[in-house]
Amino acid sequence: MNRPTLVILWIVAGLCCSLIACQNGQSTEVTPTDPKPSKPTDYKPTLYPWKKPANFPDPAYNFTQNPLTQEGVLLGKNLFFDPILSKNGTISCAFCHQQEVAFAHTDHILSHGINDKIGPRNTPGIQNVAWSRVFFWDGGIVDLDQLPISPIQNPIEMGDSMANVLQKVQSSGQYRGLFKAAYGSEEVTAERFLKALSQYMLTLVSATSKYDKYIRNEGIQLSEQELSGLQLFKANCSACHSGELFTDHSFRNNGLLPNPYVPIPDLGRFAISQKPEDKNKFRVPSLRNIAMTTYYMHDGRFKTLDQVLNHYATGIEDNSQLDPLLKKNDKPGIPLTRQDQQDIIAFLNTLTDYDFITNRQHHPD
Repeated sequence: MNRPTLVILWIVAGLCCSLIACQNGQSTEVTPTDPKPSKPTDYKPTLYPWKKPANFPDPAYNFTQNPLTQEGVLLGKNLFFDPILSKNGTISCAFCHQQEVAFAHTDHILSHGINDKIGPRNTPGIQNVAWSRVFFWDGGIVDLDQLPISPIQNPIEMGDSMANVLQKVQSSGQYRGLFKAAYGSEEVTAERFLKALSQYMLTLVSATSKYDKYIRNEGIQLSEQELSGLQLFKANCSACHSGELFTDHSFRNNGLLPNPYVPIPDLGRFAISQKPEDKNKFRVPSLRNIAMTTYYMHDGRFKTLDQVLNHYATGIEDNSQLDPLLKKNDKPGIPLTRQDQQDIIAFLNTLTDYDFITNRQHHPD
């Protein structure tokens, strides 16, 4: 065998050994400059320290289906304050739910959406939603995780579609890191989007008012007038505005006359249930922060609490669906003197939670 042939055989033999070594999982040679395989980043979100106030009942929301994390709340907060959720980029959730007025909208009597469109109802405040079983004045939504779909797709409010909103969020560079921190990847899905918004809204707990501190024996006393108002409230109002949430979550007809400024009659709960007995019934709202959330009633017809108390004392219209609690001795209304009304209002003012409406934690970073 000549020398060139022998050299070729040695080279072939070397290559065969290298291939066998590779197939056996062995590395032929690793130099100090070879990059090491990168390990996947561990997904370890931080639990959010949500705590039930001592004087509150157990929440209705199922937290096991959407555990709160610091990262999820932060993502939800950014979404809540972002006008990208509307069709023309002008209306955010926070536009109609402003912290300084307990996440209600006092700039307009009725809801105000894209292109200055006006809705048919007053915008309620967002607070203590963890204890709510139904949402909106007519109870049309029964799941907090589904709630944002309605205003996003309502042509009078945000006027967009869920598919388009999700695409805009996915394309926005600011959300890539937020979704990855909250969920372990940058993928934007409807479930992630909606549950992140729920996580933020679930942190909007109002439970540090003067009343709360009084009822929890935290060194705060109510004035003589406030205590009188509390007793009058319990005797005349608490059947509907019951418990520490000041609502029984029911739907009731409170004897409002037709509103001449609303061209299409609003039949309230009837639009959802189609039951004749539900005509003109609306959800009983919580009275927490009530002094901050003017205007009042589903159509915002009353500007002051004085007007509200006057309605219950002398302005109730008798009708076949009128709540029986608002009719005593076959006469509609709650008999309240002017002083009684003022005392009740003094008590209602103790439900204002200044810590809640000024808490920087609820404000965008």
